[in-house]
Amino acid sequence: MVDRSDDGVFDWFKSFKDIEDYFGTLISDKSASILMLGCGNSTLSEEMYEAGYTNIVNIDYSAVVIEKMKLRNEDRPLMRWLEMDVRNLVFDDASFDVAIDKGTMDAMLAVKGDVWNPPKSAVDDCNREVDEVIRVLKDRGVFLYLTFGQPHFRKKYLLREKTSLDILTLGETFHYFLYVLRREV
Repeated sequence: MVDRSDDGVFDWFKSFKDIEDYFGTLISDKSASILMLGCGNSTLSEEMYEAGYTNIVNIDYSAVVIEKMKLRNEDRPLMRWLEMDVRNLVFDDASFDVAIDKGTMDAMLAVKGDVWNPPKSAVDDCNREVDEVIRVLKDRGVFLYLTFGQPHFRKKYLLREKTSLDILTLGETFHYFLYVLRREV
């Protein structure tokens, strides 16, 4: 058994407990192939695994984080941990049923400047991530993006041909948004 008592994990936004019911509805097949984009040192994958979603591939651009999380989760043999950039996914087309971004796009947008008009490099990074996600999703696959970013700031990065977008508002006083982008056939 792996000792997880002081591993310095950190979760942005909502915990899995807060979104588990939404995920249960949106990812009804617990054997679905799931790509966790920019996993960082979040416990989301671990908690999903414990809830029965065991086919999870976690990626992050930080080799240090990936190695740490591999060790932390060595008793979860079905989960994979790969060093990879969300803007350049090295998977075949139509490889995943689900892709999840819990703050990765937000990190790319956390640049100096005007939130209404972010730098071209940040816009390009977000568009590349979404283009890559759509490419690796299977037909009718779903991209779940959890953020505090309001629709008038985030929707423009998600809208694509042959997709549909739903936006769920979570929270009572401080709102989070769960964007549900589905790849159509």
